[in-house]
Parts: sequence; C-alpha cells; structure tokens
Amino acid sequence: MILTQLTLVEQAVFVLAALVLFLSFSILAQARLVAGIHVFAWQGAVLAGATGLVALVDGEPHLLVSAGLTLALKALLIPWMLHRLVRRLELERHLDPLPRPAVALMLGAALVIFSYWVVVPIERLELATTRNILSLSLAVVLLGLLIMVTRRQAVTQVIGFMSMENGLFLAAATATHGMPLVVELGVAFDVLVAAVLFGVFFLQISESIESLDVDRLNRLSAWEDEP
Repeated sequence: MILTQLTLVEQAVFVLAALVLFLSFSILAQARLVAGIHVFAWQGAVLAGATGLVALVDGEPHLLVSAGLTLALKALLIPWMLHRLVRRLELERHLDPLPRPAVALMLGAALVIFSYWVVVPIERLELATTRNILSLSLAVVLLGLLIMVTRRQAVTQVIGFMSMENGLFLAAATATHGMPLVVELGVAFDVLVAAVLFGVFFLQISESIESLDVDRLNRLSAWEDEP
C-alpha cells in the first residue's frame, strides 16, 4: 500500500491506527503502573480520533457517538478510576517490570508479523487500507493478550484486557464501518461495568492478602490445595 494513493483523511486514519499499535508496545514496555494507565488513556484518545475520522469519511453519524463514548470512557473515566484505585492501594510508585524486556518486545514484533500473515491471504479484503488496518487491529489484540500473560500485577493485566478491547473496537470502527449503535452502547456499558467490578475485586483482594501480585495468589492457591 502506497500512502500517497490515499486521501488525506484515509492517511490520517491509517496513521492513527498505527499509533494505537505503537501505544500497545508502550504499555508492554512500561514498568510503572501509573505510566501504563496514562499510556492507556492516550490509546483511548487516539482510538476516539480514528473513529471520528472514519465517521467523517463514511458519513456514519453513529460513529461520532461511538467516538464520543470512547473518549469519555477509555480516555477519561476508566483511566481516572484505575488511577484512583492505584492511589487508594498506595501503588503509585510500584514497579511491574518485564522479566525479559528484550524478549517480550521481540515477541510483540513477531505477533505483528503474524497478524499481517493471517490477514493478507483473505481475498475478500480487496482494499489495501482495510487489510492493513485489520492487521494492526489484530496485532493490538494479541499484544494486549501478551501484556496479560507477561505481567504479575492484576492492575496491569486489566490494562492489557482493556487494550485487547481497543483492538477489537478499532477493527469494528475502521474495517467494518462500525457496529449498530445499540450494540456499541451495550459494549460501552459492559466495559464500564467490567472496570467497576475489577476495582471492587482488587480492593477485596488487597484487603485479604495485602497484595495484587498474581504470583502470590498462585502460591496461596497451591498452599490451600496441599493436604
């Protein structure tokens, strides 16, 4: 795909989609919880911008509503809730580094290549723009899964889960021109409810074992299973 063959707005949508992927790598590389929350907020803002541009290009008014919901929830409300939770649990200065950062980033790059390899053979994706954005969306989903697998802190794993949802929403908004408005409202409500429930569970876990380290939870489970 040659960017000069696209319109200016289409180029902007493609660049914003690539920026969403770059921010997924930034979340993967971040060691501080607060910094990871801030990067996730920026990812939500960029995703909202891409959705708004698609709405302007395709003339889909309901996508403007989706862009507004994305900006309100994923760039403002949910990051604020996570930041408040981290502050309440006194984890502002807590570090959750990757065990092997270079290996994790190389694995992330391999997932991007794998995403392109999976999407390129699909013959129905005649437009190169759609094919490339769908590849980027799949890569964001896989990187979110990688974040959940490689991190030890439950808060960071939730950020990875929300980042996976961002990848799915990016594919729905740019490649398929959005879902029906009722479905998008339902998904936005589900994401908000999930964020609230995660916060409640984290507070209960922290009060019980004074930590959100997943390894400690695993050791506790193994200790309870012993006769």
